[in-house]
Amino acid sequence: MKTLKLSICCLTSWLLGHSVLLAETQWTRFRGSQANGIAADDPRLPMRWSKTENILWKSSIPGLGWSSPVIWGDKVFVTTVQGDGAFEKPKAGLYNGEGRKEIPEGLHRWLVYCLDIHSGDLLWTREVHRGSPPVGRHPKNTYASETPCLDSERLYALFGDLGLFCLSHQGDLLWEKRFKPSMTMRYYGAAASPVVHGDQVFVQYDNSESSYIASYDTQTGKQRWQSSRNEKTTWATPFIWQNDIRTELVTAGRNRIRSYDLDGKLIWELDGKMSVLTIPSPFAAHGALYVTSGYFQDRRRPVWVIKSGAKGDISLADGQSNSAFVLWHHPKLGPYNTSPIVHGDYYYTLLDQGMMTCHHAQTGEEVYDRTRFPLYTSFTASPWAYNGNLFCLAESGMTYVLKSGPEFEIIQENNLDELCIATPSIAQGKLFIRTESSIYCISKKTVP
Repeated sequence: MKTLKLSICCLTSWLLGHSVLLAETQWTRFRGSQANGIAADDPRLPMRWSKTENILWKSSIPGLGWSSPVIWGDKVFVTTVQGDGAFEKPKAGLYNGEGRKEIPEGLHRWLVYCLDIHSGDLLWTREVHRGSPPVGRHPKNTYASETPCLDSERLYALFGDLGLFCLSHQGDLLWEKRFKPSMTMRYYGAAASPVVHGDQVFVQYDNSESSYIASYDTQTGKQRWQSSRNEKTTWATPFIWQNDIRTELVTAGRNRIRSYDLDGKLIWELDGKMSVLTIPSPFAAHGALYVTSGYFQDRRRPVWVIKSGAKGDISLADGQSNSAFVLWHHPKLGPYNTSPIVHGDYYYTLLDQGMMTCHHAQTGEEVYDRTRFPLYTSFTASPWAYNGNLFCLAESGMTYVLKSGPEFEIIQENNLDELCIATPSIAQGKLFIRTESSIYCISKKTVP
């Protein structure tokens, strides 16, 4: 009997371990299928790397793009835009100014690349458009900043002010939906990524002229619905929130945080007193929804943690910090570009200017306040986590590894020494970091 119990326990452990590994076979959207930056623990995922250590392959990606790689099966997909004229290249740090109204010179090509996940070899390239860019952009933005999304048959590549393009996994262009380009705040350009759920792919296009969120049929590209939004330019990716009551499409906006049903009808809204620049993307943890924004020069940098089941206007009165559907709220905790992360019981905020805060995820109670990384460190990429560690990729190409928990402790530094703005992706025991010029596939070559 003891032998039988032991065998059952061993089999259960084996199945659990393998189910965890199988859970990260795909990485289907910005910050992963759950939109939270969390990858399942996997002994193949390293804590240490350099330009040579634990590098399985490195592949050059011509052009400019800050979209994250997405992965399905043995394929890695990424977007880029190549231009043959002179233009201002992005650089690290803050700009504190206008975007660039002028259209860059020269012919531009909007491209989707597909790489072999095991070798990094180029499997195919698909050009979806060539010509002049329709609008200007912020010098730190690119014309390929939106991360594609995936399902089992199709890739949906959004190039913000140009259109949405649907490709098969083999590179065939199945359909396209061109957009009327609109002016964005200070000519910064677009950056919100698409999301797919069931037979719909959703695009949020908040701009300075006519903002909307729309749904397109995944097979045909036909518009299913479009809802106007009383919003100005934002850059936050929408979130499919599958909670214990229903499935919702959540959007962060400067005027209002809103939730829609999958037919585009408003379920609830909240006057979030959001920052003038709304960039971080919503996500869920511990059954609650987390929404934030935090331009560093704005006095309004809120975090909202919302419980499921809300309907109508759930805005708080002045002086309120919670309600029946607001679990907790902090008026000045939001980050500028990065999306926060919840790992275990803790809510971490990675600040662009090189600091991190930690709060209890379910109460908002402060664990530690702004604690600084090495001087002159800046961040745009969102943090991620696996194997009990947090990872923070600086614009310099240095990744700082922290032990998850209530203490701020840098336990490892891994330098790729190149400009990094894109948020990394994780699948099949491999970490994918996109630098200005290349994609690195990082994994332990041997696992004890």
